[in-house]
Amino acid sequence: MKKVILIHGWGGYPDNNWFPWLKKELEKRNWKVIVPAMPDAKKPEINSWINKIKEVSESIDEDTYFVGHSVGCQAILRYLQTIDAKIKIGGGVFVAPWMALDEETIKEGEDVKALAKPWIETPIKWDKIKLHTNNFLAIFSDNDSFVPVEENKKLFEEKLGAKTIIEKNKGHFDDVADIKKLPVLLEALLVISKWK
Repeated sequence: MKKVILIHGWGGYPDNNWFPWLKKELEKRNWKVIVPAMPDAKKPEINSWINKIKEVSESIDEDTYFVGHSVGCQAILRYLQTIDAKIKIGGGVFVAPWMALDEETIKEGEDVKALAKPWIETPIKWDKIKLHTNNFLAIFSDNDSFVPVEENKKLFEEKLGAKTIIEKNKGHFDDVADIKKLPVLLEALLVISKWK
């Protein structure tokens, strides 16, 4: 059975944005979908998020796919760099991923800056992550107010060999942008998993 582990973003929860829609669409196709509530989502912390992913990711294999939104993408990457190099997964799809944030986000205040700092400054072991699969895709929006698109797109392409898609006018792919469905993501997962 194919399995997806979906990790929401900063301030998110399992039932917001396009997550319920994706869960329903994949379950119709007999996929198992795991969407955990990440700990202290309004104050995301690297180690507690990695530990939560470990907790829900038992028995992962080549039929396991990870989908992340925003900082959830980073949490997945940081989890993957901690697991045994011999473990293979089906792939990873990252929606609005960032390793750097837009200057406007950083200006939101010292609290936001302090929370974002470890996520921005703690290095990622890209080579370790690439041992698990070659199937990475990053989806960006051309008007995302949090994510500097070109900088992050280039990083994911260069460091992960990720394919990238830039959608038009989808904001941060969240409730604020009124994104309740994300067909490009569903299609990508089905292609990556060779669903027929």
